[in-house]
Amino acid sequence: MAEALVETSKDVSNVVKGNPSQYVKLNVGGSLHYTTIGTLTKHDNMLRAMFSGRMEVLTDSDGWILIDRSGKHFGSILNFLRDGAVPLPDTRRELQELLAEAKYYCIDELERECDALLGQYGDSRDDVVPICRVPLITSPREEQALISSNNMKPVVKLLINRHNNKYSYTGASDDNLLKNIELFDKLSLRFSNRVLFIKDVIGSNEICCWTFYGHGKKIAEVCCTAIVYATDRKNTKVEFPEARIYEETLNCLLYENRTGPDQDLMQATSARGAVASYTSDDEEGGAPAPPPQQTSAGRTGLARLRASKNS
Repeated sequence: MAEALVETSKDVSNVVKGNPSQYVKLNVGGSLHYTTIGTLTKHDNMLRAMFSGRMEVLTDSDGWILIDRSGKHFGSILNFLRDGAVPLPDTRRELQELLAEAKYYCIDELERECDALLGQYGDSRDDVVPICRVPLITSPREEQALISSNNMKPVVKLLINRHNNKYSYTGASDDNLLKNIELFDKLSLRFSNRVLFIKDVIGSNEICCWTFYGHGKKIAEVCCTAIVYATDRKNTKVEFPEARIYEETLNCLLYENRTGPDQDLMQATSARGAVASYTSDDEEGGAPAPPPQQTSAGRTGLARLRASKNS
């Protein structure tokens, strides 16, 4: 893939020139995009001025061109430049956000379309936007469709089904079950704009299990149930591994806003092991499996990716 020529005039201030078919890398408020110079210069707007050599642009050490705007609607901006049309948001708030971006980039036609649709809302203040939405899974097919359609967004799933137990619960199990649900609710509120949280209440095997996805693939799992042995019977025990759940949630943020699988990322996270060691010995006896050991390469890769994400 050919990339546009970037002529450096200062340390981080550059002039971009290139053929219309050449690609550029854009970092818009942390949201990463690939597109061609032809798309950016197709219409008479601020992006044409930026990418026709008339204006200087800022780049980082990796060659990403930096634009100090929210990246939430930049995909819609690019699609409008490509196709001349884009589906407009359903809510007044998001429509106003897109209008603000259209004004900033001086895209007059998109600005008029947003204004026209806003005019249909009138002065109503009843357009209440939920802080977050948590889909409730009704089938494995629906779960897979949700995960696949959000491959640019990490996914955290909590499977919770108290009736899957074969034995009586230990004394603290009900309390720990509620703690898992409360933590899921808190995380979904905190990261609602960055992570898709889904809840499964029809799972056939597990009682309480967290699963973490990146790029549409499972990257980690934390099972919170175990079989424990009393003097004359077996019991089902529900754990609350709060620190591990926080850790895996933060790790899955490494997959946020990436356009495709990153080999360093996959290696760093997979080396840690996909399944947590909270399950006890099985029903027939035997010692519990030891926790998977994290290799030094995995730790190094994960530390490097975290440092890159935070920089």
